[in-house]
Amino acid sequence: MTEEATLYRAEELIAFADALLQKAGLAAPMADSVARTLVEGDLLGHDTHGLALLAGYVKDIEAGGMRHEGAPLVVSDKPAAVLWDGQRLPGPWLVHQGIDLLLPRARELGTASLVIRRSHHIACLAVYMLRALEEGMLMLLACSDPNNASVAPFGGTQAVFTPNPLATGFPLSSGGVMVDISASITTNGMSNRKRAAGETFAQDVLIDALGRPGKDPAMLFADPPGTLLPLGGLHHGHKGYGMALLVEALTGGLAGHGRADPKEGWGATVHITLHDLAAFGGKDAFLRQMDHVAQACRSNRPIDPARPVRLPGEGGLQRRKQQAREGVALHPSIAPALAPLAERYGLSFPATSLAP
Repeated sequence: MTEEATLYRAEELIAFADALLQKAGLAAPMADSVARTLVEGDLLGHDTHGLALLAGYVKDIEAGGMRHEGAPLVVSDKPAAVLWDGQRLPGPWLVHQGIDLLLPRARELGTASLVIRRSHHIACLAVYMLRALEEGMLMLLACSDPNNASVAPFGGTQAVFTPNPLATGFPLSSGGVMVDISASITTNGMSNRKRAAGETFAQDVLIDALGRPGKDPAMLFADPPGTLLPLGGLHHGHKGYGMALLVEALTGGLAGHGRADPKEGWGATVHITLHDLAAFGGKDAFLRQMDHVAQACRSNRPIDPARPVRLPGEGGLQRRKQQAREGVALHPSIAPALAPLAERYGLSFPATSLAP
């Protein structure tokens, strides 16, 4: 959080997002879930996947791309393995409903999984890892969007995958680990933001249609289009390629619905697995092992003494605590993007209510 940042109260941002989503037609319980998930993304510092998504969500509700009420269709239901058709309902609401479904099953059976096909976009994966920490679970969450493609397989030049994020979360005796990574070096959200601002990346994270590396996100919008590089880049991108295939198998493969099917618009296929720590070696034994590993990481001699080794999610948890207390620092592009929608629905974007 910079000294010049404009700060907003988290609850006021949630109330605004909730009201805007309901004005656009989203059912109240769904609007509340989506609003809280988006603001949690900003609280954690994932500002391309927080309220930056709200304008797009509202426009999809208005256009009918996001269904505004209803329930997922249960396609298959076994004790530890469930498949839903999300029927293009809001992704954050579906994911939270899915976690609610899995929690008692994981406690009874040790492990439980849910795959959701035809969900709308699910926002920031790290947000859902908070529930793993709260519930004392090990969670795995994967997501792909079969309706779009911006990442080429390693060695190729034509897009097959989306960034295909994969997240995991688990508690420690103090705090926890929250991993939220993608199979590509960067994301579509960051690429769109930099393109809109006329900025380029610091490193080569894209290739053009001929396979030439570059830093300019405009390469994605050329004719023919370029693609994002898989994690590992030009030399070690087989690792990101493998991760993208893993995510495809966990999502579209297990769902039986994905890239082989007709496109329906911005959306997601989702995989959620919960492991109950008590069902394996026991929670105390899990914490003893992972606390040991965490301490070995935190106490590791750093390359730069000014930048000590952190655990994934540690910075986000600290940022969340600070911003909940002092105010949320939104990216400067967010309020202007939401202003026309707020005006149309007779709402006011929250006033700056906290000084930095």
